[in-house]
Amino acid sequence: MPKILVTGANGQLANEIKVIAPDYSEYQFFFTTKEELPIENTEVVRSFFHKNKIDYCINCAAYTAVDKAESEKEKAFSINADAAGNLADICNAYQTKLIHISTDYVYDGSLKMPLKEENNTQPLNVYGESKLKGEELALANNPSTLIIRTSWVYSSFGNNFVKTMMRLFKEKSEINVINDQIGSPTYAADLAEVIMKFVDEMCQGKAFTGIFNYCNDGITNWFEFANAIRSFTDSSCVINPIETSQYKTAAKRPLYSVLDTSKVRNELQISIPLWKVSLKKCINILNAARINFDSTSPGNERNMHNL
Repeated sequence: MPKILVTGANGQLANEIKVIAPDYSEYQFFFTTKEELPIENTEVVRSFFHKNKIDYCINCAAYTAVDKAESEKEKAFSINADAAGNLADICNAYQTKLIHISTDYVYDGSLKMPLKEENNTQPLNVYGESKLKGEELALANNPSTLIIRTSWVYSSFGNNFVKTMMRLFKEKSEINVINDQIGSPTYAADLAEVIMKFVDEMCQGKAFTGIFNYCNDGITNWFEFANAIRSFTDSSCVINPIETSQYKTAAKRPLYSVLDTSKVRNELQISIPLWKVSLKKCINILNAARINFDSTSPGNERNMHNL
């Protein structure tokens, strides 16, 4: 039975993998938090791999507080870069296939067309720099690493733009949302399925290395994204469009970070759901669960800068 390690177990993506894990009974899953498996600790990770004989490692662990990263550069690089490189090195030693999750923030947003994996990277902020360095270290330490760049991630788990909007719709009669940052949302549940598709294919002998982009189909901006959330929640909250220049943040964001997903479509022979279709699924789950969007909940998810 192949063994799969999923790091960052408390995060959005890892939780979505947890949801579908029972559908993949042919695998044995290990879900670890940063407390249970600090991936920057070489000896601890080596011991874990030696004991459990891991076949696949899905690295969902990351520092994602974009603005805070500007003042916590060392911490961001320790988690997003050094730890990723360390994990890749250990995966290489134990012949474990590493699937590492990265971000659209490695691009600078200057190219106004869907971004291919081979397009130039030029991060605008420390978070993006740390994630790009993580990619570089992972591939240097383990050339067989598979990297998936994704964008605007949301889920029924954790803190994210969708849940923040739903909370604000209940608390306020009017809000402002940025309308000049263009991209594509990614439902973490869809990404989880794609990751497991990669694993299945690799188990059957197909090789995947290097970088792949994945996000839901369709292009939008944060203002339109917020309006879609409002529509699916029957809210009457007024949403005003504002430009990035009207809302100052510590970290700069790319104005355009739409990912070209043709490579993953072709390699896996998959279709990718439209972002609005997936958004409705997520909101239906949240509504069914009657989630309490507590205004005191911590809000360090990277999309919250758009409020």
